[in-house]
Parts: sequence; structure tokens; C-alpha cells
Amino acid sequence: MEIVNWKGIVESLLFAAGDEGLTLKQISQVLEIEEITAEQVLDELMNAYNENENRGITLIQLAETYQLATKKEYSSYLKKLVESPHTTALSQAALETLAIIAYKQPITRIEIEEIRGVKTERPLHTLMAKALIKEVGRAEGTGRAYLYGTTKGFLDYFGLKNIKELPPLPEKMDEDYIQEEADLFFERFEDKMDS
Repeated sequence: MEIVNWKGIVESLLFAAGDEGLTLKQISQVLEIEEITAEQVLDELMNAYNENENRGITLIQLAETYQLATKKEYSSYLKKLVESPHTTALSQAALETLAIIAYKQPITRIEIEEIRGVKTERPLHTLMAKALIKEVGRAEGTGRAYLYGTTKGFLDYFGLKNIKELPPLPEKMDEDYIQEEADLFFERFEDKMDS
């Protein structure tokens, strides 16, 4: 008879669930075991994390969901990571590039540069590093340039269910209006990155 490593399975499920966590019911359904058995597995896993001082993560229960979390004693290091230069707010160039991709996707780098009128290689790298955009395919024709589109992370940052929830672009636009709309749209993003 095969021995099932329930703790390992639950740990991987919780890792995959991320910040959303999982309820006892969800875990028991996935494992196809009774909720009482799933609760015992969760208790064992929680104890294993708590008993080992060398672990950087722990298992917590919040609002009837279980999730993996970092230990409080390491918060100063996590704060340094969050405050590092790699997590600073996006530049104006990156914000403009992101807006173009959001509304015109899938789009190539050359098409973005035609709209912006300047090179966009660096903003593209920044947006990719922050997982706000990704390569979504290749264009047809000579060179088969990469096509860029937004990610689930982009939707999460702006609280959108899907890309169709972006505010519509007006039919008549002048440059001042475009800039004003872009500033309003991305102000929320910059505030989130700063907090």
C-alpha cells in the first residue's frame, strides 16, 4: 500500500494558492479526504513549521483560510527587499509603454516605438521584470517580432477582472487629454507601488 505524503501535498497546494489561501473544505475536496482528516494534516504541518526555528515560513489561519506566510522575526529583511531599487515606482516612460500595451495588445516593440516616438527597450525590460507584461507570441512576417501583452499581475494591480474593464478611450483625443487620462489611470498603480 502506497503511503501518501499529505503534509507535502497540502504544503504544495498552499504554496500554489498564494495570498488567497485555501479553506479546509477546499483542501479536503482536493485531497478527497474528510475535513477532520484534512484538519489533522494542517495541524501537523503547522506544528512542523513552529517546531523548526530555522524555517523562514509558517502556516497561518486567517478568516477561515490557511496560507503560508513569512515569519515575523524576518520582517526587517523583507522590508529591505521591498524597499530595494528594483521595486521602485515606474518611470513615466514605463507607464506610457504599459498604457500602450494595455490598450493595443498584442503589440510589437516597433509599434510601441511608433506611437511613443522614442525607443522603448528599457521600459519593456522594466515591465517584464515587474511581471506586468509578457511575450504573448510572434508577429507574422519578416523577423517575426515578439508580441507583448499584459499579465494577470497587471490585472491584479489595477483591480480588473479582465482587460475589457479598462476605461474606454475617447474617439477624439488631443495630447493633453491623453496625458491626463494616463496620469489618472496610473496614479493608483504608483500609490500601490509606494505603499
